[in-house]
Amino acid sequence: MESPEGRGIARRAWEGYTGAIGKVATPALRPLVRLYAAGSLVDLVGFWAVWHLEGGFEGLQKMGMSRASIYRRVKLFRVAFGAHPDEFVMPGITLDLEAYRAGWLEWSKAKAEEQAKSQS
Repeated sequence: MESPEGRGIARRAWEGYTGAIGKVATPALRPLVRLYAAGSLVDLVGFWAVWHLEGGFEGLQKMGMSRASIYRRVKLFRVAFGAHPDEFVMPGITLDLEAYRAGWLEWSKAKAEEQAKSQS
């Protein structure tokens, strides 16, 4: 059953990690959370991921983001992480562009089939 944590996948992964290495006292981003709101950091990490997965500035524009919005997020990212999102290497995160594209294509097809069935 779903909860505010969804199905608890991330929670189980975190508990498995902390159980394997011993108790972790604080989240890895705690030093930045002291300086910035936690929600803003989550947004910036997501921005970094989408920046790379969609091909940078032009890819974000093709998604529908305005130039001003992109520049604003780049500036916030630089302030928080000390580097441009294009150059920053996010510790512990590896992006698989091929799997990303294939996964979203599969999801889109399944969603279209689901909608077609519900309309018939």
